[in-house]
Amino acid sequence: MLEKYCPELSILQIPLRNKFRGITIREVAIFRGSAGWSEFSPFLEYGDEEAAIWMAAALEAAHQPWPELYRDRIAINATLPIVEPSQVREILDRFPGSTTVKIKVDDFEKGSLVVDEVLEINPEMKIRLDVNGGWDAELAISNLLEYHLRFGSVFEYVEQPCKTLPELAIVKPEVPIRIAADESIRKNLGADFQNLSLFADIAILKWQPVGGFAAAHKLAGEIGLPVVISSALETGIGISHGLALAASFSESSLACGLGTVALLEGDICSPATLVEDGYIEVKHREPAHFERYLAVPDRADYWKQRILRVLQLIERRSA
Repeated sequence: MLEKYCPELSILQIPLRNKFRGITIREVAIFRGSAGWSEFSPFLEYGDEEAAIWMAAALEAAHQPWPELYRDRIAINATLPIVEPSQVREILDRFPGSTTVKIKVDDFEKGSLVVDEVLEINPEMKIRLDVNGGWDAELAISNLLEYHLRFGSVFEYVEQPCKTLPELAIVKPEVPIRIAADESIRKNLGADFQNLSLFADIAILKWQPVGGFAAAHKLAGEIGLPVVISSALETGIGISHGLALAASFSESSLACGLGTVALLEGDICSPATLVEDGYIEVKHREPAHFERYLAVPDRADYWKQRILRVLQLIERRSA
């Protein structure tokens, strides 16, 4: 079954330069299909049901051509994990030319120091905050008002300040910063999103977590909000498909969160999937030098068993 669906399968373990989402090693599977290379890389805490959505995206990209593209390069935001202010400049240097930065934050005091440092480096930088659903409504309102009072209108939006839609509905009218929904979308696929504008101003879509190109466009049509395409910390293989997804929207003026290969120890692709002058070129990429990242045997076995379970789940559903 692996050879049928995922030929030339390789399991990789790539160190991160800074801890991100609580991990220091990114484990991924890459394989080649009739349309080119693809990637399957749900995070380890995701069960088979959720991972099957990621596999749908991976199989679509491996075996079907990309949708029509409207641009050949995509504007990219820099991404700052939760770090000390002293680390900010070195990380921003990995995103040359980017004029927007997304900053992961978990409170006001520490986060504000990072925002200060960013603005010291580039006073014109557009700033996005990403809370990953970490605050309740009361704390979100308090923290976001503090950010606004201290920094004014530098914020383009705050991503997922609260976990649930009812909490976002409370926060949205109380703060002068636009709200972007990420987990509220990808953790509730199949929900009715036609009224999402009551809870958010922008929709964050990710190539693998929403199920691929066709699924993303269907979802965007239902939501009816401006869309930002972001990454799930993929290798350059997965990012290439995220770039294609971003380029397949005919209208888009917002920078995308697809520069996260810069957070990994190395890029496995040629050409490199790294920011130049604030953009990344949209083109198919192939792995060129990944042998040093091949997973140790027990992790490779774990992923092969995981992939088999997910493929069997998909087959049962389609039977």
